[in-house]
Amino acid sequence: MVPSPVDLLRENLPVEQESVVLSGDVKTGLVLVDVVNGFCTVGAGNLAPRQPNKQIQEMVKESERVARVFCEKNWPVFAFLDSHHPDVPEHPYPPHCIIGTDEAKLVPALEWLENEPNATLRPKDCIDGFLGSMEKDGSNVFVDWVKSNQIQVILVVGICTDICILDFVCSTMSARNRGLLAPLESVIVYSRACATFDIPVDVAKEDKDLTAHPQDLMHHVGLYIAKGRGAKVASEVSFGA
Repeated sequence: MVPSPVDLLRENLPVEQESVVLSGDVKTGLVLVDVVNGFCTVGAGNLAPRQPNKQIQEMVKESERVARVFCEKNWPVFAFLDSHHPDVPEHPYPPHCIIGTDEAKLVPALEWLENEPNATLRPKDCIDGFLGSMEKDGSNVFVDWVKSNQIQVILVVGICTDICILDFVCSTMSARNRGLLAPLESVIVYSRACATFDIPVDVAKEDKDLTAHPQDLMHHVGLYIAKGRGAKVASEVSFGA
């Protein structure tokens, strides 16, 4: 039996994952990246799935689970919402998540976060949420959130593993290494609560306007690079007393 490209990738570029138990002993914050209709809800927009997608469905389910536990424990939550002005394109992507539309809103399973006092919602108009947190006066909403809550560990979930999540993780690790995010120590990417989109190779070959983006392969690539930048990757997340 010939191994699949994903199996070959996992064999040659393995990603060591761990089971993580979060407790109140270490101040931990949750960062949700772009769990909005425009990326997750079937038929919601140009970049939304065209049909139900198992990886995206599991990501939403796990993101909701951990978000509810964080809020029950009154732990800080930060949610990025991809949100674009209609006259400002984000190349190479088609128009998506336009300000004021349902595309730019949290998926139904997470709408309740809008009313949570310990949740900070941040619309962003670029791929990298760290850069998207910059204000005109030079301050950074995400950096302020980390410092004001004295967060030592962040757990990252959402979409897309190899794009918005990866860019955010890389910028966050660099900022931490430069001493800009004290007291932040660790970034954990929860793989089961992350997902990316799927454009199979055979589909891309039939449409010159598409670039192949096989879902499982690119999800793995995103995790591999994030770990290479210094993040931890978790396959399971549970909560201690």
